[in-house]
Amino acid sequence: MAERETDQRVAVIRPAEQEEEEASMGDPDSVIKHPLQNSWAMWFFKNDKTRDWKDNLRVITTFDTVEDFWGLYNHTLPASKLQSGCDYSVFKAGIQPMWEDAQNKKGGRWLINLNKSQRQPHLDDLWLETLLCLIGEGFDEYSDDICGATVNIRTKGDKLGLWTRDASRNDATRKIGIKLKESLNVPPKIVIGFQAHSDTAGKAGSTVKNRFTV
Repeated sequence: MAERETDQRVAVIRPAEQEEEEASMGDPDSVIKHPLQNSWAMWFFKNDKTRDWKDNLRVITTFDTVEDFWGLYNHTLPASKLQSGCDYSVFKAGIQPMWEDAQNKKGGRWLINLNKSQRQPHLDDLWLETLLCLIGEGFDEYSDDICGATVNIRTKGDKLGLWTRDASRNDATRKIGIKLKESLNVPPKIVIGFQAHSDTAGKAGSTVKNRFTV
């Protein structure tokens, strides 16, 4: 997938370039890191039905520099290799990846559904591109509206979600969806939808109507 500049130049700094920079400077600990605008936390969820839902969710680590992001990304299992029922989530530090969190409960998510045949060729690229938009503040003046992103691995088909904090901000919500679709190179004929958490809570996904589509 083609690289793209972001405000924090996340997409430009690739692991090979980091290694070359570190080698040229000697001690890796002496390398000056490139700070992100926000601090982020990566979460992992594994569906163990013998435990409470919240007990299945744990923080892997937090990061606030470009280099720490790539270190984390390169040492975690690709999303396409996770077992069915598992999730990755990356949210701004202090926000839990659940509807009930105070910063999520009035918001919603843009949702991209993928069938099983799309997992190996596309899922990891789409997830990485979503993360680069996320931590690189790629939604321009609407980046403050973003809470985080999730990837859900399921037997029937996987889901990518971009979570926002206020579903009543109609113009911002639409423009975030347009930017997401553009950044992920989703074909124009494929429609993605936005669902408010208040509509989704307690309902099966197939019964929830999209508030917006792009």
